[in-house]
Amino acid sequence: MAAQLQSELVVIRRKQVEARTGLSRSAIYARIDPKSKYYDPTFPKPISLGTGAVGWLEHEVSSWISACIEASRRAA
Repeated sequence: MAAQLQSELVVIRRKQVEARTGLSRSAIYARIDPKSKYYDPTFPKPISLGTGAVGWLEHEVSSWISACIEASRRAA
């Protein structure tokens, strides 16, 4: 159980989110900005790591990618 909890709390930085999702920096921030026409309420929200630093929880990013895959396969 401790290993499962630890894997859920891995924080990844923007470059890693870019690599995993295939999205650019601007696309990531557009998906989390409610004012953007590309806003995606299902996209994982960043967490503050201090002044000017944010990260994302790895399991939330992985879950979002899995949901995108499922939606894509259902549509096809």
